[in-house]
Amino acid sequence: MIAQRQPQPQPQLMTPEEYLEWEEQQPIKYEYINGEVFAMIGGTIPHNDIAINLTSALKNHLRGKGCKVQMADAKVGVSRKGPFHYPDVMVSCNPEDQKARKFIYHPCLIVEVLSPGTEGFDRGKKFKNYRQIDTLKEYVLIETDKMNVECYRINEKGKWELTAYSLEQPTDNGTEIEIHLTSVDFRFPISLLYEDVVFPEDNPEDTTDN
Repeated sequence: MIAQRQPQPQPQLMTPEEYLEWEEQQPIKYEYINGEVFAMIGGTIPHNDIAINLTSALKNHLRGKGCKVQMADAKVGVSRKGPFHYPDVMVSCNPEDQKARKFIYHPCLIVEVLSPGTEGFDRGKKFKNYRQIDTLKEYVLIETDKMNVECYRINEKGKWELTAYSLEQPTDNGTEIEIHLTSVDFRFPISLLYEDVVFPEDNPEDTTDN
């Protein structure tokens, strides 16, 4: 899902408790940051395809390993007081999250599928918020217009390092680029993420008459 970056009309800033109670009465989902709420709007079909492809693959990989995979309807709390976000995909292997019904607080992997309107936020403020989660080991950004994936991983010194994957990278013997999600020890070809995804150059503007 995509967060609309304009805060919604509200009489005053909300406390976390007020937000959680208020959102339960709303027809759509809202993220919560520093007392303000931001409406979640639907993404594109490629955005949805990528999230489904990764979620399905992670579900198969982690079956029976004590981890849960969640998609955009699952809310993550940076702390009990917020911020609260809706990642496109996330994984928690923490026992406290296994019986969760409303929030995930201990993810090890968070994935955002990038959209033009929110890419800057996903790379900046949202990543800054996510870095406050002490269980988070990996943050992944996936582009929709081309095969390009960025994986931020926390190293042994507690610093975040970037590893990028794209079709422009050289490979041995012409083999396909392989992504390794170290937080869940999952290796897969980059094409898995983009199965059935239509790129802009393959989909000219619709010229069908009304």
